[in-house]
Amino acid sequence: MSKPVVGIIMGSQSDLRVMKEAAEFLDEMGVGYELTIVSAHRTPLRMVEYATNARKRGIKAIVAGAGGAAHLPGMVASLTSLPVIGVPVKSSNSIDGWDSVLSILQMPSGVPVATVALDGARNAGILAAQIIGSSDKEVGKKLDKFKQSLQRKVESAAKNIESKGWQSAL
Repeated sequence: MSKPVVGIIMGSQSDLRVMKEAAEFLDEMGVGYELTIVSAHRTPLRMVEYATNARKRGIKAIVAGAGGAAHLPGMVASLTSLPVIGVPVKSSNSIDGWDSVLSILQMPSGVPVATVALDGARNAGILAAQIIGSSDKEVGKKLDKFKQSLQRKVESAAKNIESKGWQSAL
């Protein structure tokens, strides 16, 4: 694996069931990452150290997942000028995930957090790869192939439905 350029952090180990999808996509693209637990509430000093030193370690984007009050992405974004991608996680202490979504989405001016769908860590991984791919030609080429594969998949499904009827797709 190449040198980590994406940081994947989560508020607790229980978030790993969701956040692993970001890591899996970055693996597919050959993008180096580091993955760890950083709790905004239980280890605030660890969070400050992580966010303030990420750039020095070569990190270019941070994917931060959290459930419940979901302060981790916003607090990390307040401590770094790196792009932060927030993943709201539907957790056991969550109000259907909406508390997490709104906590990450409703950031004040000057502290943006790119926010993906509830439990949308794969999209967070894709967005992180796109950030890296904007300046890394090899990653950009892999992303182009990935996007083309999405197009082919939809076109194949459309042809199947058109030729065999919608019942064949069920």
